[in-house]
Amino acid sequence: MNFHQHYARVARPVEACLVGSGSFGRSFLTQAARIPLVSARVAVDMTAEAAAKAFLAAGIAESDIAICATAAEARTAWAAGRRVAAGSLDAVIDLPFDVLIEATGAPVAATHHALAAIEAGRHVALVSKEADSVVGPGLARRAAEKGVVVTPVDGDQPSLLIGLVTWAELLGFEVIAAGKSSEYDFVFDPASGNVTCNGVTRPLPALADHWQLGGTEAASRAAGRAEVLGTAFPLRTVPDLCEMTLVANATGLSADVAGFHAPPARIPEIADLFCERGRGGLLGGSRRVDVFHHLRRPDEASFGGGVFVTVRCEDPVSWKLLEEKGHVVASGGHTAALYLPRHLLGLECATSLLDAVGLGVSGYGSDYRPRQDLVAVAERDLPVGTVLAMGGHHHSIADVAGAMVEARPLGEDEPAPFYLVADATLVRPVRAGEAIRLGDVKPDEASPLFKARLSQDAMFFG
Repeated sequence: MNFHQHYARVARPVEACLVGSGSFGRSFLTQAARIPLVSARVAVDMTAEAAAKAFLAAGIAESDIAICATAAEARTAWAAGRRVAAGSLDAVIDLPFDVLIEATGAPVAATHHALAAIEAGRHVALVSKEADSVVGPGLARRAAEKGVVVTPVDGDQPSLLIGLVTWAELLGFEVIAAGKSSEYDFVFDPASGNVTCNGVTRPLPALADHWQLGGTEAASRAAGRAEVLGTAFPLRTVPDLCEMTLVANATGLSADVAGFHAPPARIPEIADLFCERGRGGLLGGSRRVDVFHHLRRPDEASFGGGVFVTVRCEDPVSWKLLEEKGHVVASGGHTAALYLPRHLLGLECATSLLDAVGLGVSGYGSDYRPRQDLVAVAERDLPVGTVLAMGGHHHSIADVAGAMVEARPLGEDEPAPFYLVADATLVRPVRAGEAIRLGDVKPDEASPLFKARLSQDAMFFG
């Protein structure tokens, strides 16, 4: 695709309002200054001063930034051509921007911001996957009814993977699995026997015995590799399941097991692992979503948190030729892995904004619906009174894991969406291994997230 030609119909620069100036937001503001078709003159954060710092970090001159506490101040700054830094969306919602980029990562706040933008007739680029996993399909449908678009964003894995899956299907490939690598590689140094992941180093010399997997024994050997790594590092993270929930809801793919296989794997092994068990792989069927932890040596390139699909090799002659050209094909020649080894956060967000505002297209596609839910599962016995506090870089809950299950409407005895119970308090005990049900907590029924989920259930489940 020639991107210059694709976006030739976009007649003027897209005006964006960023809410949340974390790592995604800062990288977007920095890149937006270099993109002729995108303008980012409005930023909102917990405080106006924090939003101003994000502009400064992006290289904007301090004299061009106006700290605005009221809507009147924001209008004056906009009219003067200055950058608007605000501490609440209310102060800027009346400015003539086209699209709200919601990047707070806070599920309740993100839902409130998205609904406010939709009601104001603005498109929404929903970076906050936590809210998306609970109410994304409902927000997208409500936006369509208002004549605007809610979209995921390129730069995050869900949008990139949805694009890769639909590209493969368009070309007639049978998709066996789709997934991503986890955020941080496991880097093994054979000389020292150390493994480093996200700045943490552990001595794991036994990993050398599991370095080569081999074709039909790949799955069983990967289990041994996971056993070694699992003594020092977690092999399951809620953000991975959250992102794949979005992909499942957009594409119709589903989890093979609720907590994912999540094998540690090297790039040449992806096709051997993500195929059916009858062919030596991990999967009980096709059209599955999963993740892997990229295992590599220090001198090998990273997968970059990128995305992949595995497809059926129905033309042995063609795939043999492609294998000779370096493509990843399973040892039996039955499955191939196609992948994009990158996700650039806010640096590549602009394509999604241009699609939404300029072309009226959402990265979810036309059939985004609640097919799967990310639910919360107790990892230990949790007594009454336990506060399910969400925190940390990964927005996790202590002693609570995630699982992907078939989506169902909210119910007293139904497993509750993970981010719907975040920060709630248990009113019933939950045993280790059990899903936390809606009746196990006292939900905040006034929360925009809770109300939006009820609305979504009514839309899709009647």
